[in-house]
Amino acid sequence: MDANIATPAALIGDPARAAMLQALLDGRAMPATQLARAAGVTPQSASNHLGKLAEGGLVSVTRQGRHRYYRLAGPQVAQALEALSLLTPPPKPLDPPLSPKARRLREARTCYDHLAGRLGVALADAVERQGLLEVDGPERYRLTAAGERRLETLGVDLAGIKANPRGSLRPCIDWTERRRHLAGPIAARLLARLFALGWIERGGEGRAALLTPAGRHGLKAAFGLELAPAQAA
Repeated sequence: MDANIATPAALIGDPARAAMLQALLDGRAMPATQLARAAGVTPQSASNHLGKLAEGGLVSVTRQGRHRYYRLAGPQVAQALEALSLLTPPPKPLDPPLSPKARRLREARTCYDHLAGRLGVALADAVERQGLLEVDGPERYRLTAAGERRLETLGVDLAGIKANPRGSLRPCIDWTERRRHLAGPIAARLLARLFALGWIERGGEGRAALLTPAGRHGLKAAFGLELAPAQAA
C-alpha cells in the first residue's frame, strides 16, 4: 500500500497554513497570534488552521498558562518543507528588486536545527575541503577522526549521537543556493555551538541569521572559511 501523501499535501497546500509552517522553520515555538500575523489572517482563522495542522501531525502544541505555543512536529516536517521549496522556480540573482528580508534569508538562515543559506553552503564546502567529513553511503556523511577533533576543540558535544537510517550527518539541498549544506544531529549541535559562541546571531526576523565579526574570524580560524562581504540590504 502506498503512503497517503495527499493528506499532508492538502494541509501544506493552503497558503495560510504554508506561511505558518514556514514561519516555524527556525525550530522555535510561536504563539497563534504571531503565526496569524505571519500568515496575514485573523486570530480566529489562525486557530482553525493550527488545529488542522496539529490534527494532521505537522505541528505540536505546548500549553503554558492560558497560551498555546506551536512548533513543527519534528525534523521530518522541516525536511519535507525544504524539499518542496526545491520544486519552486530557482531564486533570481541578488539584484536591487530583491527585498531586504529575502536577501538576509539567502545570506544565512536556520533550516529547523541547522545552518542554511549562502553561509551554510560555504561552511559545508569548507568542512569537506579540509577533510573533516567523508561519504558514508548514499546521502550520508560521517566525520573523519580529524573532523571529530576539530569539532570537539570548538566545544561541540558529540557524545550520545547515535547513527540513524538517515545518518548523523547528511547533505541537505539548499533551496536558495541549489547546493548542499549540512544537516543531521551533528550539524544541529554545531549550529547550537555557533550561537553559544556568539559567532552567529538570530536576525530578529523569522529564521534569518547574522554572522558576527567574531564569527567571521572564528570560522576562518576553525575551518579556513573566508566569505565575500554580504550583499547590501
